[in-house]
Amino acid sequence: MNAFDIFNPTEEHHALRETVRQFCLAEIEPQAGPFDEEEQFNEKLFRRLGSDLNLFGLTVKEEDGGAGLDPIASVIVCEEISRCDPALGLSYLAHELLFVHNFYHHSNSEQRLRFLPASLSGQAITGMAMTEPEAGTDVLGMKAIARREGDYYILNGVKQFITNGPYGNLFLVYVKMNFKDRPITAFVIEKGLPGFSVGKKERKMGMRASPTSQLIFEDCRVPFQNRLGEEDRAIVYMMRNLEIERVGLAAQSIGIALRCVEEMSRYAILERKAFGEQLIHFGQIQSMIANAYAETQAARALVYQTAFNINPNSRNSLNAASAKLVATVTAERVARTAIQVLGGYGYTRDYPVERLLRDAILLSIGGGTNEAMQKNICTDLEKQLR
Repeated sequence: MNAFDIFNPTEEHHALRETVRQFCLAEIEPQAGPFDEEEQFNEKLFRRLGSDLNLFGLTVKEEDGGAGLDPIASVIVCEEISRCDPALGLSYLAHELLFVHNFYHHSNSEQRLRFLPASLSGQAITGMAMTEPEAGTDVLGMKAIARREGDYYILNGVKQFITNGPYGNLFLVYVKMNFKDRPITAFVIEKGLPGFSVGKKERKMGMRASPTSQLIFEDCRVPFQNRLGEEDRAIVYMMRNLEIERVGLAAQSIGIALRCVEEMSRYAILERKAFGEQLIHFGQIQSMIANAYAETQAARALVYQTAFNINPNSRNSLNAASAKLVATVTAERVARTAIQVLGGYGYTRDYPVERLLRDAILLSIGGGTNEAMQKNICTDLEKQLR
């Protein structure tokens, strides 16, 4: 297997990448800057990812309407979209990995019949709600609760920073049952359920074209049939899905870094001269570009190797945390380097690198902070040696 094969292990993966890349260049790239400026979600374009490209349900079996592919396919799509528009890539990740992938692997046949078709086609926009105003990395500190009343569950609480919140039709929501120390249960929440509302849209530094809001539950009546899996067992589902989420966020970081390397290389080789020489001929510039390229390729290899070994029925938390930690740090550093290479132009919005840096910063926070990744890595290493 050569280096190219690591990133496109089969012809199917290669074809998927080419399809997504052409769509990104033709449709996603032109709108990325304007929608960031306006802080608007391109809802029409997002739905086309499902209706036109069939990119929703990549890891869903073909007999259930999906593509029957693997996590590497998800990494490819997250990477390619994020080369052009990380914000749209984030909304895609929330829909595809946080809802569709997670829901599919823990739902029953009746729930799949009810919720999958609209999610796969793009008719429904989805997301996942775990974070709360006082509980982010500390998942077990969540305060949202549910109690059983006959054929319904009554939910109360607030979820914070929920991607796709203002536009979502379906959300996978994690809550506790009755008491503070009880384990976690998951529910599918449908837009329009009594007692469910969406808070204000957040104004953010980056990822501005990906909508974020609170989800508010005030005696929200949820049918018994909307409970996902067993009561008090959702912590298992959550932890397993965090691995593919973290690899997806790492893939977004790689997309950002690849684009920044491309932008600074083009600028230094083709566009800018100083003292009569192309910028690429100066040692300091060579050092910045060469290091950025090498670091990006190293991080990319780790991300794909980790994706190759992800399985919904087993744990790979050590490598998932490592991939996210390395890739997100690389994306920020490479994006900052790109701005330095472009100088004053990099600091303006005439080039995409300032937007890419703003977007990259979120990736070291979402899906578990990088500080949490460091803690998780050390915990897993300690377990291996005991």
